Amino acid sequence: MIRRIWTLLPRKLRREALFGAMAALAPRIDRPEPDGQGVLAVAGYFSAATGLGAATRRLAAGLREAGLAPHEADLTGPLRQRAGPEGARPLQPVPEGPGTLLVHVNGPMLPWALKVLGKRAVAGKRVVAVWNWELPLLPADWHRGFRCCHEIWVGTAFVAEACRAAPGCPPVRVVPYPILPRPAPAAMTRADFGLPEEAFVTLTVFDATSSLARKNPLGAIEAHRRAFGDRPDRILVIKTHATADAGPGWAKVAAAAAARPNVRVMEQHLSRPALWALMATADCLLSLHRAEGYGFAMAEAMVLGRPVVATGWSGNLDFMHGPDAVLVPCSLVPAEDPQEIYDIPGARWAEPDLDAAAAALQALAERPRNRYPVPVDFSLPAYRSLLRQGKNTPEGLAQAGLPR
Repeated sequence: MIRRIWTLLPRKLRREALFGAMAALAPRIDRPEPDGQGVLAVAGYFSAATGLGAATRRLAAGLREAGLAPHEADLTGPLRQRAGPEGARPLQPVPEGPGTLLVHVNGPMLPWALKVLGKRAVAGKRVVAVWNWELPLLPADWHRGFRCCHEIWVGTAFVAEACRAAPGCPPVRVVPYPILPRPAPAAMTRADFGLPEEAFVTLTVFDATSSLARKNPLGAIEAHRRAFGDRPDRILVIKTHATADAGPGWAKVAAAAAARPNVRVMEQHLSRPALWALMATADCLLSLHRAEGYGFAMAEAMVLGRPVVATGWSGNLDFMHGPDAVLVPCSLVPAEDPQEIYDIPGARWAEPDLDAAAAALQALAERPRNRYPVPVDFSLPAYRSLLRQGKNTPEGLAQAGLPR
């Protein structure tokens, strides 16, 4: 009965009740701020089949590349995140005592994460929150996370500006994500994906639960139509997953795709090597997003040496440079999200110019098939510099001169 009543409550009311309770129960971080010397631990969604899960894994990989050996605490299960096909790993308790604790969960979840990790795990540690967000404004319930960390790390300048604009925000540091592991495509060809060898293939990749309005697959379908009509040698592949959890909006996307004979939807699970192979067999990646905190699919495509056509706004501006990174002009409009993930009063996001996107696709399709750009090197000087400066220690990581 209690569960049924809970599910009938409005989503915003459920969030307020849950996050308010966790904020009251979370252990307090030490004041004054500890120096961070001691154990290094990363807590986050290591097993989650989401962008935040990928970001957590990349953060830990970057630390390992820097010569560190972070303890990993998987919060996927305890914080009820959607796990990948192999399920969530058991939570390994964070070692007690002084050190640095990087907690890779977003603002409203941070108190809950500290509650799960426990008072003994938090005591004596310098706590760094690692956040991702996609709008210029933080939701009000993210402010609860401010008192649960000494500093905030973000992947792009766009996210940093959003955090810094919030009153009472702790210090914010931009620490770009490494694209690790480096994409290593499986030995698969277009035939393995049922794609014709001579066609110009455009690929768009997204998680359907990350807001269909934000990812904007309808815009991708329309831009492809304006560029190529129904030409059978011009194919748009929509690679997505978790559509069953995306709400009624997915039916509109599926109907729009079904109406175009040269648009194909792929919902089946692919391993990371298989997904990278799909990227490698495509001629370009298209992302007509309305907002991105980072944009891992765009970065991975650039590492694989594929042109990227993407909305010229938000987090992807940090790394999309050069002639084969095509930024689509856009205007800013009120953010309206039927899935209510980004439904924030006063927030704005991008509306990409679909004609400009279509023209970019046409130009790429007219190039010789073998003229691909040089793959982009996403190894991070920020991480390498830790080794050069002899700062491959938790305290060095906390104090190194990473870009602000």
